[in-house]
Amino acid sequence: MHYVKSFDRDQVMMTTWDSMVEPNSTARLIDAFIDSLNLSEFGIKEMASVGRPPYDPKALLKIHIYGNDKGIKSSRKLAESCCTNVEVIWMIGGVKPDHRTISDFRKNNISSLKKIFYEFNRRLSGAVEWGFTSIDGSKFTACNSKDNNFTKNKLDDRIKWLNGHIDEYLRILDDADKQDDYEEEPDNLTKELVEEKLKEAKERLARYEGYQKVMEESGQSQMSLIDADARLMKNKNGFTVAYNPQTVVDSETHIIRDFQMTNQVTDHGLLDSTLETIREESEGVIETVADRGYESGEDMIKCLEDGIIPHVITDDGKDGYELEIPYEESDEVDVDSTNPEDLKAALHAGETPLAYKDVISDIQVKEVRRKVSDEPEVEESTKSIYGTQEEMINRAKEGYFVRDPERNLVYCPNGEMLRQKSIKKNGYTRYANKNACRHCPNRNKCYRGKNEWKEIDFTKDCLEKPCRDWLKAEGKKPDTLGVTKGKWRWEKKKVVQFFLKPDMKKTAERMCISEHPFGTIKRSMGLSYFLLRGMEKVTGEFALMCLGYNIKRAKNLLGFDKMMEIMTEGSC
Repeated sequence: MHYVKSFDRDQVMMTTWDSMVEPNSTARLIDAFIDSLNLSEFGIKEMASVGRPPYDPKALLKIHIYGNDKGIKSSRKLAESCCTNVEVIWMIGGVKPDHRTISDFRKNNISSLKKIFYEFNRRLSGAVEWGFTSIDGSKFTACNSKDNNFTKNKLDDRIKWLNGHIDEYLRILDDADKQDDYEEEPDNLTKELVEEKLKEAKERLARYEGYQKVMEESGQSQMSLIDADARLMKNKNGFTVAYNPQTVVDSETHIIRDFQMTNQVTDHGLLDSTLETIREESEGVIETVADRGYESGEDMIKCLEDGIIPHVITDDGKDGYELEIPYEESDEVDVDSTNPEDLKAALHAGETPLAYKDVISDIQVKEVRRKVSDEPEVEESTKSIYGTQEEMINRAKEGYFVRDPERNLVYCPNGEMLRQKSIKKNGYTRYANKNACRHCPNRNKCYRGKNEWKEIDFTKDCLEKPCRDWLKAEGKKPDTLGVTKGKWRWEKKKVVQFFLKPDMKKTAERMCISEHPFGTIKRSMGLSYFLLRGMEKVTGEFALMCLGYNIKRAKNLLGFDKMMEIMTEGSC
């Protein structure tokens, strides 16, 4: 059979490096863009030289941008590409920096990478027409395993488990001391082995108790040992230690216009902060769409006050959101203005700004009754009405939920600890322990709801609550020893109420806009995780991901020739 004939490896050939790179290669766009920049304006530092000249920072920056475009982030693989990849060799002129040089350049210039991302978008803005924006978040795995991440409930379970093992080891050793001849326990547990396991268990217990103390003193809900800023988050595949970057994607071009790096577990309240930079750079009111995860009345009101129209997808059967803000009388209200200060003044005066006439309706000033406290605001109680932890547990076993304000936890009637789950809009703190409830032998005496676990809410001045079903089962009546009742009164206040109706046509396009970039970055480019640690460093790393995606997307959108013209703008 005849095959396509290959070249002779011993053949001498005369060629140029430029001819070995495809005419419309992405490498040419990256090369032109970086060569046109004055890196000192972006804060890029030159590599320190010892004994010989340093590598050109432009060459090292090209390596990183090209690597993210091709899904290569590892400094060792990038160093290998400098020797084997023709496009990389062409871009950097054949120099061969080692992996440490490449890694140090990224580390030392991490805060400058987002500025370069902004510069690329600035050049594109002259060639495209921006539409409305779409905001979404996605979980990117952090450089921190789940074994090195601890929540308060996880520590409680491990400490309880270790205490049980320590008691068992002590029992075995005590039985051995009472015998003249030590007999081996099941699984060939010799006395020396039991003592070794006991020592190891005590060391682990001391370490976990130390973690628990640090978390309670600092108020942290989680602790990550490797990357302190990473948090345990839920995604489609379960739980992972990750970050939750928020992207702002343009509806017309699908270009990522901006992003915000967060370690917030949910997307609630992130609309206004994510759009802050774009709002400052834009003239007039801007519009954005988001999914149900961003549903927050306070955040939507803040957006409207700042000149942002939030089209947040509503629950089934709802047309929009009923919002309420305090009334503030104003002598002059300019409803035609799109200045954030004028928009805010108009809304609080009960007037609909002209820019919001299509989304805000039924705006009216009302006088409503609100419950207010007659007592002065006091700090949360920091001491329990009971002296020790043992006394609190004993009180709880009588049929009460007892809160320990110092440690911010609640003891249930079964003696288990319920940790803070969330803080509700009304200021109540919600406590729960899912694992303890699932395995509780007295579950039916405490909770018969639809969920698999009990949730209990406490105000800041409430120290205990009766478990009525538990007390009823034991024939007892609840008392109010730890329940404090404040003095309240009703007061009339003026508020502005209005109905915010999102544009259903725009919200229907959200998935096609926001999911596209994340899908390309994670699947096509293979960038679903972070190599670096800490909020500042992962922000710079994500800036490289977004820049790599934008280069790819802009090339497909505008074509190679137009992109080369844009990239050489201001060439130096």
